[in-house]
Amino acid sequence: MNVRLEALDWVIIGIYFVVLFAIAIWVIRRRKDNTEDYFLAGRNAGWFVVGASIFASNIGSEHVVGLAGTGAESGMPMAHFELHAWIVLLLGWVFLPFYVRSGVFTMPEFLEKRFNSTARWWLSIISLIGYVLTKVSVSVYAGGIVIEALTGLDFWTGALITVIITGLYTVLGGMRAVIYTETLQTIVLIVGSLLVTVLGLMKIGGWSELKSIAGSSHFNMWRPSDDPDFPWTGLVFGGSIVGIWYWCTDQYIVQRTLAAKNIKVGLQGSIFGAYLKLTPVFLFLVPGIIAYALNKTGQLQLESSDQALPTLMAALLPTGIRGVVAAGLLAALMSSLASVFNSCSTLFTVDIYKKLHPGVSEKKLVNIGRIATFVVVILGILWIPVMANISGVLYEYLQSVQAYIAPPVTATFLLGIFWKRINSKGALATLIGGFVLGMSRLIAELKKDSLTGILHDWATINFLHFCVLLFVICVIICITVSLLSAAPDAKKIEGLTYGTLSGNDKISNRNRYGLKEIFLSIGLIVIIIWILTYFTG
Repeated sequence: MNVRLEALDWVIIGIYFVVLFAIAIWVIRRRKDNTEDYFLAGRNAGWFVVGASIFASNIGSEHVVGLAGTGAESGMPMAHFELHAWIVLLLGWVFLPFYVRSGVFTMPEFLEKRFNSTARWWLSIISLIGYVLTKVSVSVYAGGIVIEALTGLDFWTGALITVIITGLYTVLGGMRAVIYTETLQTIVLIVGSLLVTVLGLMKIGGWSELKSIAGSSHFNMWRPSDDPDFPWTGLVFGGSIVGIWYWCTDQYIVQRTLAAKNIKVGLQGSIFGAYLKLTPVFLFLVPGIIAYALNKTGQLQLESSDQALPTLMAALLPTGIRGVVAAGLLAALMSSLASVFNSCSTLFTVDIYKKLHPGVSEKKLVNIGRIATFVVVILGILWIPVMANISGVLYEYLQSVQAYIAPPVTATFLLGIFWKRINSKGALATLIGGFVLGMSRLIAELKKDSLTGILHDWATINFLHFCVLLFVICVIICITVSLLSAAPDAKKIEGLTYGTLSGNDKISNRNRYGLKEIFLSIGLIVIIIWILTYFTG
C-alpha cells in the first residue's frame, strides 16, 4: 500500500531534511579529528540530548513497521518489550558508574579491564555479528518498506537511498552528528506518530469502541505460559534477559550515556530516555490495533501486518499532516541506522583495529571507522533475504534473534559486576559456549522443517523460553568454571565490581543523584505497573 504524498507533504518533508542537514553541517564544522570526539561526541552531551538519543536509537524503522505490524496481528503482548523502561533506569543507576569510572569507549573494552583481552575480542566479534543479523539488516529492510510506501520506489532502491543518505552525515560527523540529529528526529517522530494514533482513534470512534471491535485478546498483554507465541513466562523472564543485554551492556545504547558530561548527567539522560521509552505502546502498538479494527469492520484494506502503519497513513491523514508523519517515519529510519553505523565503526576501530595496530594516529582511526561502517552495511544487506525464513513479522524476527544472542552477554556482565569471584576463564567459557548454543538454535530454526526428534525440539521451543534456558546454562557455566579456577587479582579489578568499591567510589555514587532523580525513577515504576495492570484483556 503506497501513501500518496501531495505537494504540501513534500514541502514539509523537504523542510525536515533541510533542518536535519543544517544540524549535521553545523556539527561537522565543529568536529575534531580525534577518537573521543568522533566516537563519543567529546563526552560533553547534556541530559536532554542523551535521553533523546537513547530513544531515537532504539525506536527505529523496525518499530515503525514491525511493532505496528505486531499490534495488528497479535495485539499487546509485545508491549512487554516496550515497558523495559525500568531496565533503562538500571543502566543509569547500576551499570553506568562502573563504565564511566573505568574510562572506556566500548563495552568490550570494559570486559578487558574486568577480565582480559580475549574477552574483549569475543564480545567485539559477537556484537558485530549481532549488529549484522539484527540492527543493520532489520533497519535497512524496514527502511526499504517505508521508502517504498512513501514514494512508490521499489524496495531495493528505497533501501539503498536510506543507507546512502544516513551514512553520509554519520560517516562525516561521527557520534556528535548522530546524537544531535537524533534530538530533532525524536521530536518529529513523536509528533508524527501521535497524529496517527489520535486520528485513528477518531476514525474508529474512540478508545472504548476500539476495545470493543478489536476484542479483549488484542488488549491482553498476558498470555498463558503454554502460548506458542507469547507466553507470559517468556515475556517476563526472557524479555528481561534480552532487555538487560540491550539497554545495559550493548554498545548501541550505552555509547549514548558515555557521551554525557558526567555520571549525573548520564543518569538524568537515562531517566529521560526511560520515560520516552514508554511512548511506543501508544505511538506504534495502538495504531496497529486500530488498523486491525478498521480492517475487521471493512473500513480499511490491510494487505499484510507489516503494512499497518503505511495503510493507516494512506487512509486517514489529510495533506500536510501526511507529510509530518512521513517525516517522522523517515526520522525513525535514519536515527536507528545512524546509531548502528556509528556503534559498528566504534567497535571495529577501537576494539579490533586499534588492538592490532596500537601506534596508529587518531586521524587514521577515524578514517578506519568510516570504512568499517560501509563493510557492515553491505553484510547486513546480504542477510536480508535470509530473514524471511525466521519470522513472518519483522518485530518478532528482531526479538527472536536477540534472544539467541543476549543470554551469554547478560550473564557475563551481571555476574562480573555483582560478584568479584567471577574470573576471565568463567567469562570466556560463558561468552563462547553461549554464543555457540545461540547460533546453533538460529541455524536449526532455518532448517527446522527437515529436523526430527530432539533437534526439532531445539529448533522449535518458544524463542523466549529458549532465552531463559540459555541464560540459566550460561550462569551455570560462568559460576562453575570460575570456582574451579583461580580467583581474579583483587587489585586488578578494584572499582569494577560492587565487592571492590573503595570508600571514595561509594561517596561518588551517592553524590550523583538527589531527590529529583529518585522521585522521577519511582514515578516511572508506578506508571509501568499501571500499564501492566490495565492491559489484562
